[in-house]
Amino acid sequence: MADHPQPAELRPSTVAVTAGRPPREADQPLNTPITMASTFVAGGDREYGRWGNPTWQAFEEALGALEGGRALSFSSGLAAVATVLDLVGQGAKVVAPRTAYNGTILQLADLEARGRVVTDLVDVTDTAACVAACDDAALVWLESPTNPSLEVADIETIAAAAHEAGAYVVVDNTFATPLLQQPLRLGADLVVHSATKYLAGHSDALMGAIVTADDELLGVLKGRRDLLGAVPGTLEAYLALRGLRTLHLRVERAQANAGELARRLREHPAVGEVRYPGFGGIVSIVLAQGALAADLLTRKTSLWVHTTSLGGVESTFERRRRWKSEPASVPDALVRLSVGIEDVEDLWSDLGRALDDLG
Repeated sequence: MADHPQPAELRPSTVAVTAGRPPREADQPLNTPITMASTFVAGGDREYGRWGNPTWQAFEEALGALEGGRALSFSSGLAAVATVLDLVGQGAKVVAPRTAYNGTILQLADLEARGRVVTDLVDVTDTAACVAACDDAALVWLESPTNPSLEVADIETIAAAAHEAGAYVVVDNTFATPLLQQPLRLGADLVVHSATKYLAGHSDALMGAIVTADDELLGVLKGRRDLLGAVPGTLEAYLALRGLRTLHLRVERAQANAGELARRLREHPAVGEVRYPGFGGIVSIVLAQGALAADLLTRKTSLWVHTTSLGGVESTFERRRRWKSEPASVPDALVRLSVGIEDVEDLWSDLGRALDDLG
């Protein structure tokens, strides 16, 4: 029998469906089962449930193939973030976006307050400023697009400057997903995901991941995960892998919906600004009438759900500055829309009616 095609020979949508499967042998299950075990028989590489699990490893194989590296799964996106930041030496400099995922900014602020790191927050759209900030950095953290401002960074140029300065480069790829952007191929050393969002995709699993093509770095990160115990649940890993199988379909539909909604939102008088980078399923709008109008909008819909997470099959939204910890660089009247896979006409009917009602 001919060898099966390898992930490097396949397109991403095919990899999402085929990677991380059990051996193709008679009476083997088609899907990797949920392995509920805290302890394994001695003599192998696994032995204890904190060190590995076949269900996590199937997810890691699939995500690593999509990103072009090797993946480690974590209990949450923030656990993955914390593990990467833990690599930074005492008092070293971290360059990060001035506007980024709230949890990342809070972790950096906490580390800086305790004297662990020095943080330089930059505008990722100002490539020259980012390059200059790399000069004495140990770690350059990028989001592209940023959360929730949807700013896009020149990853390749910034990564080259960071490496010249001897810094590691990390890209949070949660918004773009490996279907729309593969940062390792643009020069990043590490990719971070909140797998809770698009990868799992059904608002039912809390999980994170790190991907790298550097085997030595992977070993260090796994050592930190094993030591700190930031491991995912087996059911969560199973759900995330099941979600990954349809990632390409969900992203394709959400992106088509988002592009059409962005076009219509630009024409609505209640919307002062539309932020959409031209790809992905996230659209941010700034209400012309201010923060009160933004709060009212999130309470006037019947289809759109007011909630804080994103990347699921359902359409959700929220005014991000309702959180006191959200960076001041985020406009007070900004509403982040996570566009789902519903019919776009139904989404617009519900959202357009709510915007009309603002007067």
